[in-house]
Amino acid sequence: MRNRRHRARAALALVVTALMTTAGCDAFGGGGGGTDSGASASRSAARHAPVWNRSPDSIAAVGDSITRGFDACTVLSDCPEVSWATGSDAKVDSLAVRLLGVTGAAERSWNYAVTGSRMADLPEQMAQAATRSPELVTVMVGANDACRSSARAMTSVAGFRADFEEAMSTLRAALPKTQVYVASVPNLKRLWSEGRGNPLGKQVWKLGICPSMLRDADDLTHAAAVRRDKVQLRVEAYNAVLKDVCAKDRRCRFDDNAVFDYDFDTEQLSHWDWFHPSRNGQARLAEIAYRTITAEKS
Repeated sequence: MRNRRHRARAALALVVTALMTTAGCDAFGGGGGGTDSGASASRSAARHAPVWNRSPDSIAAVGDSITRGFDACTVLSDCPEVSWATGSDAKVDSLAVRLLGVTGAAERSWNYAVTGSRMADLPEQMAQAATRSPELVTVMVGANDACRSSARAMTSVAGFRADFEEAMSTLRAALPKTQVYVASVPNLKRLWSEGRGNPLGKQVWKLGICPSMLRDADDLTHAAAVRRDKVQLRVEAYNAVLKDVCAKDRRCRFDDNAVFDYDFDTEQLSHWDWFHPSRNGQARLAEIAYRTITAEKS
């Protein structure tokens, strides 16, 4: 009888021990095991928390004439109110308005782009943008590096990379956690093929707009084709640099060539110069940027 009671008590002890082990002692005030488990879960959540904020609360834009809305409203003039990045024009519905609302865009978005800028100008613009401590910086630059007096005068790929890396380093030194959206350089060869069908456009191009690509628009000789192909290959190389440098930064998103690949037509081109985006073109750029920035990806 005594042996049976002893065996019963032993069995009960084993059951209680098993229950305590399974429960992690939670039933007894959350002992040391429970605390370690919670801390581990917190660390795991922190490791897997998304780095990218799809709803940034402030925006600074850097780049060239495209971001300034050049020739979108009047000839030979900036028109920042139609900028795809920070503009207020309702027909464009800029990135800032989409993310921040009309009032927020007016109060918490800034445009530091400068017409005529090349990649070499970006570090200084980044430094200016950093003074605002924005949660997002948008970058669109590179067309002027390819649009030179000749194909030989284009910015080298190595120089383009060095300047972009310097710009990113400038921003990171001041704002380690600010996000960066990088737009690809537009397809200049498509610009030539679309615009050359307009007699007025071709006349305007003769004034010296992007001569490396657009000079002698009706020249279909082998030499002209080789020249245009050189420019196109350089633009593609620039976009490869943008993608590569951006990929090394956890808080940078490249548009995966969405701007370059966009099948624009003359409706998206300024009818002042048949080169810069029109209001319609600016709206398309805003759509691409918003789609990239709010996408659910790591």
